[in-house]
Amino acid sequence: MILLDTNVLIYAFEAESPFSDWARQVIAEAVVGEGAMVNPVVLAELCVGDARPDEVADRILSWGVEITSLPASAAPVCAAAFRKYRKRVRETGKPVATMPLPDFFIGAHALVTNSRLATADVGRYKTYFRDVALVAPD
Repeated sequence: MILLDTNVLIYAFEAESPFSDWARQVIAEAVVGEGAMVNPVVLAELCVGDARPDEVADRILSWGVEITSLPASAAPVCAAAFRKYRKRVRETGKPVATMPLPDFFIGAHALVTNSRLATADVGRYKTYFRDVALVAPD
């Protein structure tokens, strides 16, 4: 199963995106192959930016992408990665978020389910979720 990051679906929805073809190909190959999924964090992020948030889940499901629960076992993994992030940011003197950012929930989900993660934003995942296999544009 491949977990799709929010940006992959955004790029797939927007034909003018420079990553549109890549995103659509990743989704299509995953759906006919190992399967593709999103979790409630991704779904919520998509709904925030969509003109018709009530239709987002149906649109995703119509593509053959599953909407799965976020496993409870991802919580301590998310927390550990976020603590490392907060420590690094504090050392720079910049303001630090107090709640885990969505990427940490998404990365932890991929890690505990041993799923590949499709994303165009690899920086945070490479730093805090080194054992997650990433699928990214060239």
